[in-house]
Amino acid sequence: MILNSHRGRTVPALLLILVLALAGCGSSSSSSSSSAGSTSNSSAASGADPAIAAMVPSAIASKGSVTVATDASYAPNEFFDTDGTTIIGMDVDLGHAIGKVMGVQWNFENAGFDGIIPGLASGKYDIGMSSFGDTKDREQTVDFVTYAKAGTAFYIKAGGTAIPNLAALCGHTAGMEKGTTQLADATAQNTKCKNAGKPGVTIQAFPDQNGVNTALAAGRVDVAMADTPVSDYAVAQSNGQFALSGQSYGVVPYGIAVPKGTGMTKPIQAALKKLIANGTYTQILKKWGVESIAITNPVINGAIS
Repeated sequence: MILNSHRGRTVPALLLILVLALAGCGSSSSSSSSSAGSTSNSSAASGADPAIAAMVPSAIASKGSVTVATDASYAPNEFFDTDGTTIIGMDVDLGHAIGKVMGVQWNFENAGFDGIIPGLASGKYDIGMSSFGDTKDREQTVDFVTYAKAGTAFYIKAGGTAIPNLAALCGHTAGMEKGTTQLADATAQNTKCKNAGKPGVTIQAFPDQNGVNTALAAGRVDVAMADTPVSDYAVAQSNGQFALSGQSYGVVPYGIAVPKGTGMTKPIQAALKKLIANGTYTQILKKWGVESIAITNPVINGAIS
């Protein structure tokens, strides 16, 4: 089922793709333009829950802000606004809301998706919030606090060959973002196709989702793969150029990633629980048309695979 796109966006599909692609290449950092994102450290602290703020590690509380890495090419979860510098989206709004409860400003910075977890491990970033699937493999490097759930969906050019499932990828060219579970799935399927005596999957992995969408629009790939809210949004914004194909699969929890041993998981989890309880969480998901990814109980390291 296609989710409603954010109705405030009126940019035509091709222009949207070009704007986002240029922005993704030309900007390295930004902060959200939402009212939550524009608060100062002092105003964020003024809206904090004292008990939750007291859980924030002193090293973070003393500086009053965190650097949050995100790959701003994954609309509607995180992407550049039409100015090419401001990062907006569901993850951004939710991150700012979490930060307000914690009394800590969340400053979002654009980063390549496959570099975020290494950047967390090296201390370059404090938090990663970029539609990460919480997996057991990723939990070896970072800790997660779950905040949503999503599967993988296929989308094609309207009128193109239907791709109903992974098995149908044999003999086709598939596009997806580097470092994603979709890349791992397509790679595994390529092996399965060849072992069954069928043509393999030609895989094209791009630095960001803008590249995937551009390649699909140009006919350089037969099918694009992305998380369900991102696929739904791309189709809804395409003015009929793209269409969903088949059924989504492999629902996994989304997780906010933090370096191990920093003590940040519990205050983030507590802030999320408060936002779920007071309705702010639901309001944010509704704003971006992604209510279907909601969860009711955020957990620490909730990987199911």
